[in-house]
Amino acid sequence: MSEIPKDLLDSFRPPAFPGSFFLSFEGIEGAGKSTQLKHAKEFLENKGFRVLVLREPGGTSFGEKLRKSILESKEPINPLAEAHLFCSSRAQLLQEVTLKELNNPGTIVILDRYLDSTIAYQGKARNLGTKTVLELHKHFPLNLVPHMTIYIKISLETSHNRQKMRNAPKDYFESQGDDFYKLLISGYEEAAALFPKRISIIDGEKSFDEVKEQISNQLEALIQSREEVLK
Repeated sequence: MSEIPKDLLDSFRPPAFPGSFFLSFEGIEGAGKSTQLKHAKEFLENKGFRVLVLREPGGTSFGEKLRKSILESKEPINPLAEAHLFCSSRAQLLQEVTLKELNNPGTIVILDRYLDSTIAYQGKARNLGTKTVLELHKHFPLNLVPHMTIYIKISLETSHNRQKMRNAPKDYFESQGDDFYKLLISGYEEAAALFPKRISIIDGEKSFDEVKEQISNQLEALIQSREEVLK
């Protein structure tokens, strides 16, 4: 892992809205991220929170147009261009939706992918470099990070097996080969090493119910810790 300057890492912070939470879910294809995210939403709603789930890229009219352009592309996109497109969608989503919603106490915004996907996909798998990705995000509002990121970790073999079972059409990124996926996993590991307090690693090789329980426990601990701070 390349050395990242401390002042660059210190640029990143969670948004300061008492009583609200900003979360993200991460994982390679087949990790079960989308399904577990739905159960997390239900768990948090049962705790009395208002929960909004958004996806990246997307979540706004502008972002959805970028999403379509990226994922349906038949031609290779330059890695720096990819990173800037994701940053553009992310900044718009933060300004137009995320920050406004978090300003309402008792709200939880969950993003299906965020900064760590860009570290893994563009920084590592596309060889742009983690430092370059972080430099692109060091200014407001892109320097805002979740209070907790749930990273569901699975192996390349498990990813392949689950994708075969799903048998769904592959998009721009899903159609990449094994070397790309190996680098993705390495990129997520690097992100977790850089932000160990924020990123919670979940063993996605476990059964569905076990993964669900791991995530619920992490979310419960986050809620309790924030309540203690706000007392």
